[in-house]
Amino acid sequence: MGELRTLPELRGRTRVFADRADAGRVLARWLEPEWKGAEGGIVLAVLAGGVPVGLELARGLELPLDLIFVRKLHFPDNPEAGFGALGEGGVLLIDPDAERWLGPEGVRAVVAEERRALAERIRRLRGPRPPPRLAGRRVLLTDDGLASGASMRVAVREARARGAEQVEVAVPTASSDAARRVAREADRVFVANLRSGPPFAVADAYRNWRDLSTEEVAALLHPPRTGGA
Repeated sequence: MGELRTLPELRGRTRVFADRADAGRVLARWLEPEWKGAEGGIVLAVLAGGVPVGLELARGLELPLDLIFVRKLHFPDNPEAGFGALGEGGVLLIDPDAERWLGPEGVRAVVAEERRALAERIRRLRGPRPPPRLAGRRVLLTDDGLASGASMRVAVREARARGAEQVEVAVPTASSDAARRVAREADRVFVANLRSGPPFAVADAYRNWRDLSTEEVAALLHPPRTGGA
């Protein structure tokens, strides 16, 4: 099991970050002694909420930023809830009880639909550009928080499958259970605001929170140029 680190002064609290960018800056200051300018280091953000966190984290640590594409498997009658996740490289994580809830055909149908949605998101945000090379590199994965931890566990497995030498995770907030599950697979996990539950909501760590669209993520990653020639 990997090491789990937290910030004691933020443990158990809510509304501790102004927004995702503020949370990314908190993480960057915390990780700076060990990660700033790390040779071979790269920050990979999980869409969509991980992108504004990752932008500030990468900027503060003076590391390149890229994306790692993971898609939650959503219940057909409750899109806010999930029973697993899948990654762009084929890693699949499914709750063992999913077939009892949905049946084998139901699970296969959801996986197929989410795989199509994931491919479309990759097309829109990465285009023809190949994914970053991870072989032999130090990878720092980030998102805006961990509720169940399924998406991040898939991201960790994807990074390892692509040859990453070291895989660490840094998130602003997480439930205790999710953090422990991710720590069983990552080399180290940094959680600034660790909270117990249930109930647990990632949004409760932020004073300003809203979902981000694909278009908003694209604009964050590729802001329009200003000024004349």
